Amino acid sequence: MIEEIPYPESVPDLFEKIADLPWPVFLDSAGLGRYDILAAAPFVTLVSKGGVTEISDGHFITFSDEDPFVILRKRLLPFEGKSDFPFAGGAIGFFGYDLGLSLNGIATQKEDSGFPDLAFGLYDWAIVVDHEAKQAHLVSRSEKFPENLMERLSSEGRKQAPFRLSGPIESVPDFEAYAKAFSSIKNYIAAGDCYQVNLARRFMAPFSGDPWTLYREIRKKSPAPYSAYLSNPHCSILSASPERFLKVVDGRVETKPIKGTRPRSKDPLEDALLAQSLLRSEKDRAENLMIVDLLRNDLGKACESGTVRVEKLFDVEHFASVHHLVSTISGRLDRGEDALSLLKGAFPGGSITGAPKRRAMEIIEELEPFRRGPYCGSIARIGFDGNMDSSIMIRTLAASKSSICLWAGGGIVNDSVLHDEYEEIGHKARMLLSCMESAGASC
Repeated sequence: MIEEIPYPESVPDLFEKIADLPWPVFLDSAGLGRYDILAAAPFVTLVSKGGVTEISDGHFITFSDEDPFVILRKRLLPFEGKSDFPFAGGAIGFFGYDLGLSLNGIATQKEDSGFPDLAFGLYDWAIVVDHEAKQAHLVSRSEKFPENLMERLSSEGRKQAPFRLSGPIESVPDFEAYAKAFSSIKNYIAAGDCYQVNLARRFMAPFSGDPWTLYREIRKKSPAPYSAYLSNPHCSILSASPERFLKVVDGRVETKPIKGTRPRSKDPLEDALLAQSLLRSEKDRAENLMIVDLLRNDLGKACESGTVRVEKLFDVEHFASVHHLVSTISGRLDRGEDALSLLKGAFPGGSITGAPKRRAMEIIEELEPFRRGPYCGSIARIGFDGNMDSSIMIRTLAASKSSICLWAGGGIVNDSVLHDEYEEIGHKARMLLSCMESAGASC
């Protein structure tokens, strides 16, 4: 069923009309892409933690220790007919980085992050906003809408409690501890254990109010093409991600890894020079190429032999606070493979682990003083038609009941300089920290 609704002047205002329904999701192009996708009130929810998945259909709750990718696939099959819309029902949610530890057989003794390893809703309706056509449609597979949905869409929307920090922003590791971990990575590289390792810092603070109001501020100051807001009883995810992970449309696969960063400048000449320095940097190009090779291998696990190719190498893309070096790799799914088998074989994304991936993840697990939780996992939509789009959860905050976390990191290679890498993390986190600080504290 397809019903056209008025094209919204403000998609965030439209989302607020359904945001008090269970499990609301907003896949937000932030004015940089063609489509926005909004949904809520899924008919099934899946939440995995520590190898056990809770499956709820609103009436009954069951638990399973089966592979969560298998559970999700069973709920999506059989795939239904094609749609002219990018999403006409299916699964929307996130895979946390910690799920990748179990996929790669890496044990952890660290304190629980407090976040699910996987949280997905299965939605049989969605609002699809097409900014190119200036149209919006309510799309459904079953005509099972929440009660009074149309009345909601013409209402004023809910009132939000303003987001406020209730204490200082604390970060780990500090410079001294970061420097020690940096030195250990350099030693591992010199010993031939790895070529690159992504090392991160975590910023965390207590808060009160509604994380949605913080997200609205973030999308104004730091718009990104793979932005998203997801909320469920376990957590809220506020993402301003610039990075696509994996996209599948009718069997064609695309990934766009990011490696290489420079800050933006308000001075146009200096800004252009910063972008040029990124493009010409031998270190950043080498770092990017390592991840391109890793992802070519990851795509090859699920793609037809000979179809994986590098479409673009070392493109400079421009975002609100940084320039990024981005490459594009494509392929075609092999017979018997699908979007979920592709994602499982490539998860977590190589751009936020290092190379080789498993050894880099072992080193991250050894050196970072926290569990990553959602950070560096993936937000994904997987349609009943088999198509998928997903992002890497960088430039992302995750809120539990009383605390909110932000992570930022960078790849360490043989030529990396300690102060430069530490400063780069600051560039990446700067805009989001600014949004947090303006809500009531400084770091």
